[in-house]
Amino acid sequence: MSLIVQKFGGTSVADVEKIRAAARKAIRAQRQGHQVVMVVSAMGKNTDVLLDLAGQIGENPPAREMDMLLSTGEQVSVALVAMAIHELGAKAISLTGGQIGMKTDNSFSKARIQSISTDRIERLLAEGNIVVAAGFQGIDDDLNITTLGRGGSDTTAVALAAVLGADACEIYTDVDGVYTTDPRKLPEARRVDVISYDEMLELASLGAGVMHNRSIEFAKKFGVPIHVRSSFSDTEGTMIVAEAESTTQPVSGAAMTADEARVTVLGVPDVPGKSLQIFSAIAARKIAVDMVVQNVGQDGHADVSFTVPRGELKSTLAALDSVVKSIGAQGVTHDDEVSKVSVVGLNMATQTNVASRMFRALADAGVNIHMITTSEIKISTLVPKSQSADALRAVHKAFDLHSRPADAKNWSEIKADRGKADVDTLVNRLRADELEALTLTGIALTKDQARVTLRGVPDRPGIAADMFEMIGKANIFVDMIVQGYDGEDGSTSVSLTVDRKDLEKTLDVARVIQKNHGMRDVQGADNIAKITVSGIGLRSHTHVATLLFDRLANDQINVEMINTSELQVNAVIDATRAAEATEGLRKAFAQSLM
Repeated sequence: MSLIVQKFGGTSVADVEKIRAAARKAIRAQRQGHQVVMVVSAMGKNTDVLLDLAGQIGENPPAREMDMLLSTGEQVSVALVAMAIHELGAKAISLTGGQIGMKTDNSFSKARIQSISTDRIERLLAEGNIVVAAGFQGIDDDLNITTLGRGGSDTTAVALAAVLGADACEIYTDVDGVYTTDPRKLPEARRVDVISYDEMLELASLGAGVMHNRSIEFAKKFGVPIHVRSSFSDTEGTMIVAEAESTTQPVSGAAMTADEARVTVLGVPDVPGKSLQIFSAIAARKIAVDMVVQNVGQDGHADVSFTVPRGELKSTLAALDSVVKSIGAQGVTHDDEVSKVSVVGLNMATQTNVASRMFRALADAGVNIHMITTSEIKISTLVPKSQSADALRAVHKAFDLHSRPADAKNWSEIKADRGKADVDTLVNRLRADELEALTLTGIALTKDQARVTLRGVPDRPGIAADMFEMIGKANIFVDMIVQGYDGEDGSTSVSLTVDRKDLEKTLDVARVIQKNHGMRDVQGADNIAKITVSGIGLRSHTHVATLLFDRLANDQINVEMINTSELQVNAVIDATRAAEATEGLRKAFAQSLM
């Protein structure tokens, strides 16, 4: 008998009628011959009500007691759903996270799943029950109730689907699938039939509210197909799988993260180990850092910029207070009136001029770019919060995201093209001691690289577009792009990497750009290499960049440039130390490598 996991979010069980509707969907699936496990979130605004109550008690409640409080929301939901199923004539039993055997670590409010015991669920299913499991929660070794963080019910559902070997994991929500961007922000957004794990992972971390990023990490690691559907209609929805909808469309989605904060540590001594000290202090507070930019040093110092969620700014600055003086940095600046606008696409890696197309769209909309980071499948820009809506609309239009690609495939067509799954690999991963352990897919070295840096770049709209259009016209393929603050006169600096054979041609173009825009200087170097750590869970495992910096610092290898994404951490280093660095990182991450 096939098994289906159905997850119902808070809006899908917000009142009694919606609870009955969710119960009917589960009963219908059971009567079609499936075993059914439901994962249920707290009703509607229940979690917000509980948070408000805690706030009335005091400003800093203990994390353990907050988990104890917030977990009650799901317990109310699962009991009511089980009652509704009984009233409709079927059998059901509700279980808390602890009762389903969800074992986590003891990181209250951000707990990670270590293991799930399936014996009880399988016995109850065999007895003809619909199992109604509480999402978002588990227990630690001391039987304390823990929670997985906001959106954790998605993670519960996908994790159960993985360990139970479910045929499908259906996510029922208040939208009818995944859109090219948030349809509440842009009415012209298009629902996609299929989106890849990698694309969804980037979009989830960038503010696309449909799925929680940790749930996508789980799905990718264990090959769980996710079906995102509406609770209120029978629309087919969107499948999240390994493949993309199109093999030609460079961008599949755009996202805007509204509440970001930019932090810049100025004048960091440009020697091994300093980045390690900065990010170790932040990682110790389990703050997820994004858009990390370290530009090339000058006069023995470099500036390190990064973004954090706006709500984490105060804690981040407190963490930096403890290290800024000890590392010899010159100071810290920050800005909490910024937003991040990004485009994502699996096919971006094989196409040129994607960045210049995005930058031109922003320039034409009058949007200024404060920071830029790129990866193989993502380009992120930091823009003024007041311009973020215009920025999102501009890039969505520039890549024709409102239109279905001519070569788009649906799930049935993709399934027909698939080969045999690597079942042994999936089984071995499921036997791991910790289900949410970091999983690295590779450590790669890109040789024969060169770097060009433009300093004193005027901080005004259109500069990035002009730069990369000129570079594109010269048929130069650009790999990494980083733009951050250089701490002088309010200007910025932009660094990019190219093939070593293109260095002189790139410098010629850069000097024309420098002259056209009155920039301070241009520098180039051809003795660099890029080392890339790729994997699943890089952003949610905040120690990855720290461990990378730690290993390089121990080997006295300096980092010239950094950029990060959901799937990769990239560091540009001296080419003469590249082989040594690669071997050192393989040893450091040996337990996490697939």
